[in-house]
Amino acid sequence: MSPIETIMRTSPVIPVLVIEDVAHAVAIAESLVAGGLRVLEVTLRTTAALEVIRAMKQVPGAIVGAGTILNVRDLDAAMAAGAEFIVSPGLTETLAKTARDREIALLPGVANASDIMRGLDLGLDRFKFFPAEASGGLKALKALAAPFQQVRFCPTGGITADTAANWLAESAVLCVGGSWLVGKGAPDAAAIRAASEAAARLG
Repeated sequence: MSPIETIMRTSPVIPVLVIEDVAHAVAIAESLVAGGLRVLEVTLRTTAALEVIRAMKQVPGAIVGAGTILNVRDLDAAMAAGAEFIVSPGLTETLAKTARDREIALLPGVANASDIMRGLDLGLDRFKFFPAEASGGLKALKALAAPFQQVRFCPTGGITADTAANWLAESAVLCVGGSWLVGKGAPDAAAIRAASEAAARLG
C-alpha cells in the first residue's frame, strides 16, 4: 500500500482546515484527533498556515499535511514546516515528478478523465476529486471511476455532514475531504469533537 493510500484509509473524513490564527491550531487538532480524525489537511490559504502545520505537528496522534499546494515552492515550504503529505487542487507534471523523486506522499486534484490519464502516466492512481460537487457530484465521479478500475478518490469540495455517507458508499472512494468540521473564529472544542466523532463513525 502506498503512503498516500495509507493516509487516505486512516480516516473516512479528512478535515480541510483554513486557520487564520496559529493560537487556535493546537486546540483544533486536539479536538479533531480526540474525535477520531487523525489526518488533518491545513490549506495554505492563510498567512498563518505554515505555523499552524508546525503547531499541529506537536499534537500526539495527528497526521498533518498541507493543502492548496500549487507549485514546488509551496511544496518546499510545506515540507520544511513538517507536512507529512501534500494535497493539490490540480495536477502538474512538475509537481508530480518532484513529489515522486523526493518520495513525498501526494494527493493531486483531478476533475476529468484527461486529468486522471495524465496522472496515471506519471505513476499516480490515488487522486482528490475536486471540486467534487461543482464538477458534477457523485454521478460524475461514478462515471469517471468506471473506466479507471484501479483508481481511488478523495472527493473534496461542497461535501457536507449530510452527504458524506453517500460519497463514502461508492467503492472508488476511500475518504472525503470536509470543511464542515471546524467553523471560523475561536474554536469550540466540544463542537469540533462531536462533529469529528460523527464523521469518524462514517468509516
